[in-house]
Amino acid sequence: MKFTLQKVQEDTVAAVDTLSKTYSEKWQAGSGFEDASPVIKAAASNDLIFIVLGVSLIIWFVLLFFIIRVDKKVGKLEDEIEQTKINDAS
Repeated sequence: MKFTLQKVQEDTVAAVDTLSKTYSEKWQAGSGFEDASPVIKAAASNDLIFIVLGVSLIIWFVLLFFIIRVDKKVGKLEDEIEQTKINDAS
């Protein structure tokens, strides 16, 4: 049995961007920010990293608060269980 290599596709320098050409008239996301709220204007600015960091910090602080609150409640339940064991033993 003899195998030969065949060239399946021609080499290209760059991929053809047909998506941008097709939808270029329909993508109007950048226009119309003049009437937007200050929050939308801030989100549309070039400093998006600060908004992402702010939201992530809020999420982390809420999670930390939740974990601390649950830990306190579990600690109280453990103390109550220990007290009931001591009371039942005596």
